[in-house]
Amino acid sequence: MKAHIGVDSKEDHIHSVRSTSASVADKHMLPDLLHGQEHKVWGDGGYQGQGETIRAAAPHAQDMTWRRTRYGKKVDEVQRKKNRTKARVRAKVEHPFRILKRVFGFVKVRFRGLKKNHHHLCAAFALVNLYMYRKRLATLGS
Repeated sequence: MKAHIGVDSKEDHIHSVRSTSASVADKHMLPDLLHGQEHKVWGDGGYQGQGETIRAAAPHAQDMTWRRTRYGKKVDEVQRKKNRTKARVRAKVEHPFRILKRVFGFVKVRFRGLKKNHHHLCAAFALVNLYMYRKRLATLGS
């Protein structure tokens, strides 16, 4: 099983969760992860070459996915530095997975079937959102 999430890079909250079998490539889930109001779409090498899909799902979004740096035996250093900057922003997507695994202990699927595991993931990622907003929520309460 593979979990695909869409994260807002400014607010750091998860806005979409999809789960598939492990054999489904990341690029096939891209339209389901975009809500259409994005300004920039950040993605790793799995989303390379998906410009048309991004434009169809989010017409005003800029494609900030990872680009190839090596052409034959030549390395494009400018593109390599751009990819490094993109990786820093993309790391925000990895933070909810860290919380899910380390704080809530979600390391293995528990149920048989994708549907039950998907519901479990949705509840777990809702808790992750609450966990990431805990300090902001505490200041609202006082």
